[in-house]
Amino acid sequence: MIKNLIQKIEKARNSKVITYMTGDRQPFVTKVAEDIIPIFAKHLEKIGKQDKISLFLYTRGGDMITPIRLIKLIRSYANEIEMLIPYRAHSAGTLISIGADKIVMGKLGELSPVDPSTGHPFNPENPLNKNQKMEISVEDLNSYFLLAKEKAGVRDDQMINVFEDLAAKIHPLSLGNAYRATRMAKQITEKLLLMHFDKDHDKEKIENIIKEITGDICIHGYPITRDEADSLGLTIIEPDQNTESLIWELYESYAEKMELKKKFDPIAILGGGEIANFKFYGALIESAELGDGFVFNGKVRRIIKDNKANIDVNVESSTWENL
Repeated sequence: MIKNLIQKIEKARNSKVITYMTGDRQPFVTKVAEDIIPIFAKHLEKIGKQDKISLFLYTRGGDMITPIRLIKLIRSYANEIEMLIPYRAHSAGTLISIGADKIVMGKLGELSPVDPSTGHPFNPENPLNKNQKMEISVEDLNSYFLLAKEKAGVRDDQMINVFEDLAAKIHPLSLGNAYRATRMAKQITEKLLLMHFDKDHDKEKIENIIKEITGDICIHGYPITRDEADSLGLTIIEPDQNTESLIWELYESYAEKMELKKKFDPIAILGGGEIANFKFYGALIESAELGDGFVFNGKVRRIIKDNKANIDVNVESSTWENL
């Protein structure tokens, strides 16, 4: 079914298609990560040099460096890259998308702001637990300073006091790390855009895209729909009805295969037994020629603990496998 849909999309788009799905089903969530690079290389080598390669993508985000490595790799095999976005391509998925020459977005297609988070050494609300980290959003830091200026009326010459108060609560190196992350997000965004925009001719457009997706949109999960993505200056293509139907059908097929819409229910897996095996797909990379899946294998057991019946879930392995 999936291979057949890939071939139909290839015919509709006059291209070779590679699909990449990451999972957002708890507890089998996966993210964009560097381990996909050799897998994509295998698929691209099998496909060979092409005029156009279409990357079908669904992800909630992940590593920020992987997108530039992935786009550079695909460009070494294709004269043109287009994205196929049926639904979510958030954060790192947005970075991958803006590195393509054009983005084909379905009605439900979404990009998102690129708002990196870093870890504070410990949660100041629980200082006794030094192993508990608190996520620090770059946009939260920016908003803190804006709050001080716009709502508290803090003058520019008083902002040093605001910073010192923040640094007393959050380790200065964590603040530096957060600032480094936002600079990196801007630099990576620019590098990806310059792969298909002209540095001088498109200077204003590039600056606007960077400004919007790495700073001005202050909610990390805010959905940038295709009309907004188009207004930012990205090259957005609205698919014809046939392509729209095909890419959504492909997404639905993957959602079913990865059980993205089903809550993980260990009791249902056990049935009436005491122990049962499970296997779930956390990520998939496929082309018409090859298939690879990131697979979680494990066991569910019914156990007695403290004289109470409990369910023990044990993931025994999580690794890429050939489909």
